[in-house]
Amino acid sequence: MATSPDSVRLAGKTVRIVGTGLLGSSIGLGLRPLGVNVVLTDASPSSARLAQDLGAGQLAAAGDVPDLIVVCVPPDVVADVIARELAEFPLAIVTDVASVKVAARDELTAQGVEISRYVGGHPLAGRERGGAISARGDLFIGRPWVVCREPANSQASVRLVEDLILDLGASVVEMTADEHDRAVALVSHAPQIVSTIMAGQLLDATDAAVSVAGQGVRDVTRIAASSPDLWVQILGANHEAVVEVLRGVHTELGAVVTALDSLDAAGARSTLAQAFSRGNEGVARLPGKHGQNRKFSIVTVLIDDRPGQLANLLAEIGELGINLEDLNLEHAPGAQLGTVEFSVVPEAVDRLVSDLEQRGWRVAR
Repeated sequence: MATSPDSVRLAGKTVRIVGTGLLGSSIGLGLRPLGVNVVLTDASPSSARLAQDLGAGQLAAAGDVPDLIVVCVPPDVVADVIARELAEFPLAIVTDVASVKVAARDELTAQGVEISRYVGGHPLAGRERGGAISARGDLFIGRPWVVCREPANSQASVRLVEDLILDLGASVVEMTADEHDRAVALVSHAPQIVSTIMAGQLLDATDAAVSVAGQGVRDVTRIAASSPDLWVQILGANHEAVVEVLRGVHTELGAVVTALDSLDAAGARSTLAQAFSRGNEGVARLPGKHGQNRKFSIVTVLIDDRPGQLANLLAEIGELGINLEDLNLEHAPGAQLGTVEFSVVPEAVDRLVSDLEQRGWRVAR
């Protein structure tokens, strides 16, 4: 549960969710345990019924009077759906979860839609798999959720959208629509393209090469298993900002290719070193847990590939009172063995290694 029942901001209100895929169903699953009245609708009746069966809400019915409407539909139809919802429910505030904000706002304005009751939103949360069947009520906990306030929005309208975000356990980040689209081009859309292209290189790899794939290539290609149709829509709506980022990547990648192609040329090794140095400085800017910009150390533990081992390891680390920033789990091909990489603060490394070894765990040095 994202928050305690006595602090639910949307208590007693009705939230209408339009689109019952991963995000829409997850919003419903997050709100229902809080006592919020959630009604569901989808262009696909079977999708809406599945979300209902999973506990995300009740099917929408004639006579519903929603206080807040959350539009969770593909980018190419989001503006039309927002316009329809604003017209059909003249007392409701409408928000959305589309990953591009300028296109919808501009299309609504071009249509002459009065947008004072529309407050754009975008949760920076998701999963590799889509659909209601993959939905989780805790999907948004601790995640940033952008709110794009427009001059025409009333404070009460914005506050209602922020209440939704806070009830779901996410954190509110205010940006203009233009700022948002430039930001996601850098931190989401361009990385998706880079990941996808890198994953495509595996198609021509030998079976032997793929068999030795480690965590590095898995990290880089993790998000490549995404819907082509959806991403064509997203990139089409935000192409100018994405192209700007990719031009920078192209320039730096070209310099690296040139340096590697003529490694003995003057300055080639310096070009490579500078690229890695910039990468180190850039990744250091990424916020860690609780928004901390700090470096973490890696501790790798070997575990047997049998039920209960990972749970036992995590339980013992919990008993040691050491906080984990992140973990990666990898299986060794052809062996009943796995490795778990834990990210911890540097000052905890020695104690963690020593205590785990005393408890019989194998720690890779």
